[in-house]
Amino acid sequence: MFSLFKSDPLKKLRKEYADTLEKAMLCQRSGDIRQYSFLTEQAEAMYKEITRLEGSDQAGG
Repeated sequence: MFSLFKSDPLKKLRKEYADTLEKAMLCQRSGDIRQYSFLTEQAEAMYKEITRLEGSDQAGG
């Protein structure tokens, strides 16, 4: 009944992933390749977590 009011962790992670990719793109455009690489690595880790969570949602539901 109250699950309606709970936040979706997967939705939050997708938002963080999109924000991180956008920051990485802006760093690349400004020439900060070191920061771009760092943010891209973080985004890849987030993507792996998203796919893992989506897989567990598919199997459980």
